[in-house]
Amino acid sequence: MALLQISEPGMAPAPHQRRLAIGIDLGTTHSLVAAVRNSVADVLPDDDGELLLPSVVAYHAGQAPLVGSRAKRDAADAPLDTIQSVKRLMGRAFADMAPGRSPYRLKDVPGTVGIETAAGVKTPVEVSADILATLRARAEATLGDELVGAVITVPAYFDDAQRQATKDAARLAGLDVLRLLNEPTAAAIAYGLDRRAAGTFAVYDLGGGTFDLSILKLREGVFEVLATGGDTALGGDDFDRALVAALEAETPSVAALGAGDRQRLLAAARRAKEALSSQDTVTLAVTFENGQTFERVISESWFAELTAPLVERSLTPTRRALRDAGLRPNALDGVVLVGGATRMACVRRAVEAFFGQKPLCDLDPDQVVALGAARQADMLAGNAGDDWLLLDVIPLSLGVETMGGLVEKIVPRNATIPVARAQEFTTFKDGQTAMAIHVLQGERELADECRSLARFELRGIPPMAAGAARIRVTYQVDADGILSVSARETGSGVEASITVKPSYGLADDDITRMLSDSFTSAATDKQERALREQQVEAQRVLDATDAALAVDADLLVDGEADAIAAAGSALRAAAAGQDADAVEAAIKTLMQATDAFAARRMDRNIRRALTGRRVADI
Repeated sequence: MALLQISEPGMAPAPHQRRLAIGIDLGTTHSLVAAVRNSVADVLPDDDGELLLPSVVAYHAGQAPLVGSRAKRDAADAPLDTIQSVKRLMGRAFADMAPGRSPYRLKDVPGTVGIETAAGVKTPVEVSADILATLRARAEATLGDELVGAVITVPAYFDDAQRQATKDAARLAGLDVLRLLNEPTAAAIAYGLDRRAAGTFAVYDLGGGTFDLSILKLREGVFEVLATGGDTALGGDDFDRALVAALEAETPSVAALGAGDRQRLLAAARRAKEALSSQDTVTLAVTFENGQTFERVISESWFAELTAPLVERSLTPTRRALRDAGLRPNALDGVVLVGGATRMACVRRAVEAFFGQKPLCDLDPDQVVALGAARQADMLAGNAGDDWLLLDVIPLSLGVETMGGLVEKIVPRNATIPVARAQEFTTFKDGQTAMAIHVLQGERELADECRSLARFELRGIPPMAAGAARIRVTYQVDADGILSVSARETGSGVEASITVKPSYGLADDDITRMLSDSFTSAATDKQERALREQQVEAQRVLDATDAALAVDADLLVDGEADAIAAAGSALRAAAAGQDADAVEAAIKTLMQATDAFAARRMDRNIRRALTGRRVADI
């Protein structure tokens, strides 16, 4: 129930109290916090006037963690205790980590991965919470009051585990999460509201650690996401590492650097990369711990050639998203660049060449996501503002395993969220009183080829004949992309449910691989699905035949038993093979062999049902 503001007779009503809410761009390399003030979204600075907070946390024994620029200065002196790019570890388990790939001392922590530091083992959620707490304190100091909540942005391709980990980090930081918002969508909000844009746009978001591509349709205040694509392990950090790897390959002494000096070289590479956004050549210079210096002149053309595979890697999910949306690159009304890495000249040239038009980059690419999140937060907080609607999508289909190890998709990929979809299923065997629900994510036809999200059981189903029960399975995805699944037997009302909070996320490139496999394996999957379906039907027909013979074998006539047995044996042999058409033909043969027997059984059952009853009672 809404509260009504009242005042004493003759007194003016009190002015509306604005509810303070913030938008946070929790980035891989930098993070920002923004808020709407005087109807304008602004990024909030720290005490030194800096807008960007480096997403770096340094831990020292017996001390409070250092966050941001102060922590970044510790990276070279204490590289193992200074955590950077923690966003890439969100929602991951220790088993997901490739041996030797992480620069940190990783530990196996139940449900996640731990990072050993001088202050103890820290999880990615705890590290992210320290970053979020710093941004919250900045916002409260700037705005001068407590916050009602925050909208936090995440990559569009973050899965359920990564989204849940982000929400957990926010709660640990003392923030009430109003909504998790996809980063490309936040950028569209900033551009659409500021410019009253209308049309179909691509949002190319290349940040420090992740890449997202979203196709959005903006019209009459409605923001609709048509398709998404991306790479959770591609960002500006990879361009830095590619430059360092090239320098190591050229200079053997550089390849033998220790962890601290390698951090110094990586920082110098990042500065050189940023300088090349506005210069044709730069001199990369770094002084190592032993006093030696290293210099290398780097041209923009050489850097572009070196990183061309990374730029091309971003265009693969871009093509896929356009195909999903049914659009050609030149059919778009505009392309929006988001993320600091899009400042690179080689990236801008590639985007312009691919889409055939100059991309939009009027708003600061580092700030645009936070600005859009701030507008969304302001609206969700109930403050007066623009009247618009946001329609987001899920990146991968959600389904359930059915008999034969097949996948029945319930919520298709690119379905608009929040969304609720339901489908009815039934029992396979007579007297079945329980059903196992296996929740899956992916685009393949077989359960083994998709990602398992959760399992639960529906028990207490009244015993009935096979196929008589009606089990309604409902999938609900909320505005944050979190999935809840329930199963209910419609006759008795027994119900079971689960909120899918997987303990770990997809490994690097898993989502891209899953989508790619769904295209390259489409023909094979179709054949395999057809075979599995026929095998399941064969088993059903065989079970039904055996059950009928066990009850009414006396109805068989001369030669009929042998014909049915032969047809049954042929069907079992066909079902053990790999030819779906042969199984289908064998099913028809068995059903033809049992047609007369089935008719006699029906007559008997009807006589039993009518015996002793009057016509008037029927």
